[in-house]
Amino acid sequence: MIGAGPHDPGPKAGAVRRGHEYNRWTMAMVPRPRSRRPRLGRRSELGVVDYTLAKRALLRAVRDGLLSRLEVCDAHPELMRAAKHVGEPSRRDCPICRDGGELRLLAYVYGDDLKQDNGRVWSLATGLRMAASHRGACCYVVEVCTSCSWNHLSEAFTARTAG
Repeated sequence: MIGAGPHDPGPKAGAVRRGHEYNRWTMAMVPRPRSRRPRLGRRSELGVVDYTLAKRALLRAVRDGLLSRLEVCDAHPELMRAAKHVGEPSRRDCPICRDGGELRLLAYVYGDDLKQDNGRVWSLATGLRMAASHRGACCYVVEVCTSCSWNHLSEAFTARTAG
């Protein structure tokens, strides 16, 4: 329990209490940010791999001149078509063109149990639901700019348990 005794140093960094998270810089319990991931129930927990660090390294290489814009803005025409027709708008702007390029999110789902649906593109909610309901299935979220053809793997979700 937080603050249980007179010699208790208080909550540890990252401690969680019912919808709140301890912020060590402000020394206060603050509400946890809402996730864009839909709730899928107790039985279908998803493991998450975030590719933000790889994205930052790639953008740094572009900014430092080690990679050209042509090398990173190379989305396949089929990926661009899927982004245009199936992709969901992102809250962020494109990190390459920054002139209001429309960044869209796609979900690709792979799994042995999916048969004809294996490797298809889906909306985010549908893709996450499918990955959570099939043992060993993975949902890969890709961000694509429809203006400059920037594309990068954003997150990967794997079903820990399946119903």
